[in-house]
Amino acid sequence: MSTGVAMLNFGEPSEPDRERVLDYLERIFFANADLEDADSEEAARERARTLAKRRLPGLMEEYEEIGGSPLNPQAKAQVELTEEVLRDRGYDVRTYFGTQYTEPFIEDAAERAMEDGVDHLIGLPIYPLCGPSTNVISLDELDEAVEDLGWDVEQDAITGWHKHPTYNRVRAENIAEFTDEHGLDLNDEDTALVFSAHGTPKHYLDEGSRYDVYVDEFCDVTTSLLGVDEYHLGFQNHSNRDIPWTEPEVEDLIEEIDAERVVVEPVSFLHEQSETLSELDVELKEEAEEEGLEFYRVPIPHDDERIAEVFADLVEPFITDFDASYYQFRQCQCRDEPGTMCLNAPRE
Repeated sequence: MSTGVAMLNFGEPSEPDRERVLDYLERIFFANADLEDADSEEAARERARTLAKRRLPGLMEEYEEIGGSPLNPQAKAQVELTEEVLRDRGYDVRTYFGTQYTEPFIEDAAERAMEDGVDHLIGLPIYPLCGPSTNVISLDELDEAVEDLGWDVEQDAITGWHKHPTYNRVRAENIAEFTDEHGLDLNDEDTALVFSAHGTPKHYLDEGSRYDVYVDEFCDVTTSLLGVDEYHLGFQNHSNRDIPWTEPEVEDLIEEIDAERVVVEPVSFLHEQSETLSELDVELKEEAEEEGLEFYRVPIPHDDERIAEVFADLVEPFITDFDASYYQFRQCQCRDEPGTMCLNAPRE
């Protein structure tokens, strides 16, 4: 049996091209149209266009400042390395890269897998912390793409995987190496460890998303591995829609910190992108320095080869067809679809 692993991501424009960025934004706003009431699909599309045009100048400024986003190239490198790892383990596997909002799209990945004659397709979102607008919707889009192709293929899906022990170790060691390089002590009362998580609309939490729980528990485990006694958690929210988001906002959190310096870890991100290179390295740094704080931002360990080993571990039971519960997989509760498994679901 030939297996394909569709590795799914958000996507970001690699170049600050105005039309591409506008199209990217419009896709995002339309995909999340359920956050607002709309009388029709056309009304939802019109609202998405309005919001995209409103957000465009600010995002263009960010992309021009950082020279475009490196998210897609970094994610593609992880996808290619994962295929190498799986083949080294003796599996007849091909990996495919597809994103929600930029080329190559998720439907492109599905089409390539079908053309290659894949007869077993595994969907794996490359998002560390499972959320409805990331892990869940990307797998929904993969299912839709397969259906639109009229492709009769065996499918498995993996949603949440932040509890993989190697991944936890990679992130903790990355923080430790960074602080050692800069001579920082995270248990020094004048040094504050700040986890900056991507925000999410409270609407999703009210509907049952456990994203905030995943963030909390991952931060708790990471600090335990580091031997750190205290940390702070803030969220990077986007205020394009007039709706409530997760709290506290990381900018507000910075204003309340009583220390001499902050070490910021972008806990929700697996690649460098506009949220890290602009929102943190430029905007949050300015906020911190205005408060008289030294600012240090931990880089994303996107090129740590152990991450590809994590991905290979995740798909291995589905390739070999042994009971995935042996690796602690259980039926996902965030995406209650048969064949969707995760490491996050609580034991019954």
